[in-house]
Amino acid sequence: MALSRAVPNLAFRRLRGRHSPAEFAATVRRAAREIGEQVACDARYIGRVEAGEIRCPNYAYERVFLHMFPGLSLADLGFSAREAVRGRRPAVPAGAPPPLAITTRNDEESDVLRRAFMTGGTATVAAASLGLGGSAVAIPAPRGVHRVGDAEVRAVEDAVRQIRLLDDRHGADGLYQRATQPLRTAYALLDAGVSARRSTADRLHNGAGELAISVGWLAHDSGRLDDARSHYAEALATARVAGDAALEAHAFCNTSFLARDAGRYREAVRAAQAGLRAAQPLGSARLLTLLTLREAGAWAGLGDRSACTQALGRAHSLFARGAGESDPEWMSFFGEPELEALEAQCWSMLGDWSRAARHAHRATVLQDPHFARNLALYRAQLAGNLAHAGRPEEAAAQMQRVVDSLDGVDSSRIRTLLAETRRVLAAY
Repeated sequence: MALSRAVPNLAFRRLRGRHSPAEFAATVRRAAREIGEQVACDARYIGRVEAGEIRCPNYAYERVFLHMFPGLSLADLGFSAREAVRGRRPAVPAGAPPPLAITTRNDEESDVLRRAFMTGGTATVAAASLGLGGSAVAIPAPRGVHRVGDAEVRAVEDAVRQIRLLDDRHGADGLYQRATQPLRTAYALLDAGVSARRSTADRLHNGAGELAISVGWLAHDSGRLDDARSHYAEALATARVAGDAALEAHAFCNTSFLARDAGRYREAVRAAQAGLRAAQPLGSARLLTLLTLREAGAWAGLGDRSACTQALGRAHSLFARGAGESDPEWMSFFGEPELEALEAQCWSMLGDWSRAARHAHRATVLQDPHFARNLALYRAQLAGNLAHAGRPEEAAAQMQRVVDSLDGVDSSRIRTLLAETRRVLAAY
């Protein structure tokens, strides 16, 4: 039997307005304190509500929401009636283990009962899997224990690596929806309680945060910018709770990139600079290089050529220090090709198309073909730069190379770049 799909809660999304999920969650917590309630609302909870995963809030959240929006009912907020979801059990996909015989007043959301369920002596957390082309990501459940140990932590870490590998080869569009389940399971493991050993707890927090960033990137690259922002905020919150400077720097790095893509250039500058502050003690010149390039791209978006040029100069100086043992594992994609590609983006945003084309071309020449998605992206960027620079024949040739290489690669970002290039070429 197939799983029923959640229906997005568009009414609740409209009420959030221009606030980010994290900002709106803070508003919810303040409203709760006003009426003497206490809710652990965060960006992830808001994301689940808006995705339709929480069809009806628990009683504490209900009182808070009705206090925040006087005169509106739960139905006006986009929720289903409590009677419609009480005792509802999720459908079980073929081959999955049967659901636990657990009954709650509202199995959509109840912090207290959910934690009791996750940590109960005979409870299990359902394994999450992600399959594509024979590959799979699985996070096993803790069985009959109250503590999560090394096996579960390793599974989360392996899930991060596997998702990144699949993204390198195939792009984000076909992966995002399937990758959200391992992410939910990873955070469920955090709720279940971790080993008494501090090292294991730190690894689980780091793994869950890195998984949130990886899933956020899949959302980002496939054009789901609001989802990406929520996932990155979740990773940042996890980093702050765990005191993990490396995870914090990574979260700020992706947040800056996302803000730039969304046209929020000053936010992109601030996020990049915050990432640089977090990364400074870590001793990784490569990480500092990438964060400085994020800052350069944000300045380019603001049209500040001088600040952009200065940041690019700092990035090249940092890159010249070379790779080191302290470079994060997730930066395996970052080398001279990405440096060239990001500099090309700066010049294209500043309207210097010929200069952008030179750097984009260098990125395509240097890129390892193993990173199929990135190579297609660099060629698509090069095609756009050539088209804007008045070199339509060369642009068309690069577009054809991209199209020929897209077998098995699915990225909204690449398709958007190609559509823009076609629009420019139409003038010729």
